[in-house]
Amino acid sequence: MAKFDKIAVLAKIGETGMVPVFYNKDVQVCKDVVKACYEGGVRAFEFTNRGDFAQEVFGELVKWADKECPELALGIGSVVDPATAALYLQLGANFVVGPLFNPEIAPICNRRLVAYCPGCGTVSEIGKAQELGCDLTKLFPGDVYGPNMVKGLKAPMPWSKIMVTGGVAPEKENLEKWFAAGVFCVGMGSKLFPKDKVAAKDWAYVTNKCKECLDIIKNARTK
Repeated sequence: MAKFDKIAVLAKIGETGMVPVFYNKDVQVCKDVVKACYEGGVRAFEFTNRGDFAQEVFGELVKWADKECPELALGIGSVVDPATAALYLQLGANFVVGPLFNPEIAPICNRRLVAYCPGCGTVSEIGKAQELGCDLTKLFPGDVYGPNMVKGLKAPMPWSKIMVTGGVAPEKENLEKWFAAGVFCVGMGSKLFPKDKVAAKDWAYVTNKCKECLDIIKNARTK
């Protein structure tokens, strides 16, 4: 079962404004990355369902994080069907993210008060997702739509909480553009975890980069 309900998870995501997105088949590498992010101030982390036996890695990660990163909401990403969502909920996922919007996933998550953040590409999709209880929706891929999509959407639908993933970089100019447009948070993957840094196990780099991004986001929100 989830350690944090959807209200607590949204609060954590909203407070920091960033959700790291990562997958690796090596459990130890995942633990090291999660710990580095946690020490950098991250309080919500998305592990993606992308490789064979990803659910086994996630199950171990949840048990470990419960002790080593007690305030971390660990969620699952790349979920496209209700069966997979149910599997990860049973393993303790605190939130579910998808690259697309599948209406059948919403009631599975709602039944346990777990946040479902579907990937949406139109205003109508976002509206329908909100109708089914998705408080946070993901604009994906972000680099295709751009900040103007968020700004345009927020004008007639100011209550919308948008997470953008894809096209987000750990850079001041990039992050300021997204938050100026009105995003609730950003999801960041490969650009936050360069392959050479992961291969070298340079976890201090990851921690420092997270701290840097969170500082940029904090300042961007006050402008």
